[in-house]
Amino acid sequence: MKTTLYKVLSLTAFIFIFSNSFAFAQVTSSSASGRNNNKPQEAEQAEAILNKISNDAGIYFKQGLLSLKDNRRSDTGEQFNKSVEVFLMSGVNVRASQKLQNCYSQLIETIYRIEFPSDAQQPQIRSLSATCGWNIENQLADDIAKIVKPASQSKPTADNSILASAVSGGSAQNPEAQIGFNDQKFEVSPLDELAKLELTPEEQQVEGDPVAQQQLQYAMVAVANKSLGFSFQVHPMIQQYINYYRGRGRSTMETGLYRSGMFMRMARRIFREEGVPENVAWLGQVESAWKPTALSWAAASGLWQFIPGTGARFGLRRTAYVDERNSFESATRASARYLKFLANRYNGNWELAMGAYNCGEGNVDRAIRRAGVANFWAAYPYLPQETRNYVPNILATILIANNPQSYGFGHVRPAPPLMYDQIRVPGSTGLNLVAQASDTSVQYLRYLNPELRTNVTPPEPYIIRVPAGKANEVVALFRRAPASKINNSNLANSAAGETWQTIANRTGVSVDQLMAANPGMAAPKGKVFVPQLGNNIQKTNYSRPATAASAAQTSSVKIVKAQAGDTVAKVAERAGANATEVAKFNGLLPNSVLPAGREIKIPSK
Repeated sequence: MKTTLYKVLSLTAFIFIFSNSFAFAQVTSSSASGRNNNKPQEAEQAEAILNKISNDAGIYFKQGLLSLKDNRRSDTGEQFNKSVEVFLMSGVNVRASQKLQNCYSQLIETIYRIEFPSDAQQPQIRSLSATCGWNIENQLADDIAKIVKPASQSKPTADNSILASAVSGGSAQNPEAQIGFNDQKFEVSPLDELAKLELTPEEQQVEGDPVAQQQLQYAMVAVANKSLGFSFQVHPMIQQYINYYRGRGRSTMETGLYRSGMFMRMARRIFREEGVPENVAWLGQVESAWKPTALSWAAASGLWQFIPGTGARFGLRRTAYVDERNSFESATRASARYLKFLANRYNGNWELAMGAYNCGEGNVDRAIRRAGVANFWAAYPYLPQETRNYVPNILATILIANNPQSYGFGHVRPAPPLMYDQIRVPGSTGLNLVAQASDTSVQYLRYLNPELRTNVTPPEPYIIRVPAGKANEVVALFRRAPASKINNSNLANSAAGETWQTIANRTGVSVDQLMAANPGMAAPKGKVFVPQLGNNIQKTNYSRPATAASAAQTSSVKIVKAQAGDTVAKVAERAGANATEVAKFNGLLPNSVLPAGREIKIPSK
């Protein structure tokens, strides 16, 4: 059985509970020690058990370190969980052994320092290894210390030092330490393929192709009458990329035109507000195929593929909690401002501005100097290969997007605009609670908020996106509870006619605790806050019971703990009780599946 109390609690709450619990723990009495001395064989057996507990925990902890070194953060969290579970599931009183207690306490502290890096207190992996007697190499401990070192302690000498590293987790190459063991999920950027794209002879054929000639003439007219909102030189290579999209690149264009519907309305509005031609926003299709989590080989990220340095220049924060390069609105506005800056630099030449957006002002400036004229097609031979593909690709996309019927894409219907509400939540709010409040999933909230690097908002009041139409409901819920208690609660849906007692029966929380968590609510209505039992130390045992189902008698009920995979009916059968009565008493159904450790009340016969 792998599920324990530790899996139910958040790591922060868990560490607080257990570290404080051990702080007041006392070793066994001298009389107990005397009895052990009289039985050396039993003492040796007990010592062997304690050593096995420590060694098994060490194996899992080391596996967690190796996973972290490979940037497999979810695996890291799982292995660290198992390391702690060895102590909790052992049935041994950890406080009875000073060595085991020290090992356990340092393990909890070290995991916390790895998951939540800080300048003040670094994880002491070498010290933990020595205390517990674990075989963890010093090199591995030092590598992990570098990975979790906060950015303020790192001194990269140039922006290029962090360009080639993934940004979802910290590493020696990327000094940005990540909070938590949840990874941002990324998709491959289309720029990586664009850099290697080579047009075939058929695609390069323009003069002998009547359709291509007709489309080239349309492009010249569109530019001449300024219907696209800006001017550019119509070059045969633009038509060559149109040929590419008419053939083997058709699915790429169809996907881009479809996905553009989700973001193009927002992009046009922001570009217009920033004084950038709205059609230049089609640059987003070439940059990311409208995927907010696109990531290139050079660590360019988001809809607009900002590298870390350029993102910072235009106000995009990148911390252990958020990476605003993946934001919808913030990154779009930063992109428009960067493009406007580049257009001004090149006297309104949008081809050069687009080229510089791709490869940087320095490369474009050098190409212009070598060409002797500020003209993209004159500078073309001196630009990087990716940029040579990039600019005509965008111009081809703009032409197709503005007249899809003429280019054979009239059948593509853009996706509906991505709709959402925005609300302000307290600092360090868990997405699980927001998901419960807005009747959605954490996965969808991560989709709406791709800039979040973990399942927790930053430790400051933060504006988060929730499904459209849910803002008022979520805000009303959050106003009912003090901000200090928000993150120590879950939400439960109450049914019509339910009482606090029936909710208490099915949640395992007392009526008094429920009413305190929902002040001013005489009877449950709609969603109600349920305090997390893990934050009440009096209700938490530091050790795992020797048996999976333990019972505690009260004056009128018996309480048993469910095993993994149990239903109410199975628990009732083991207790010799009627399944229907037990289910009704706990506000559940007989076939309700229970998490391991869930307390079920059995009415006395």
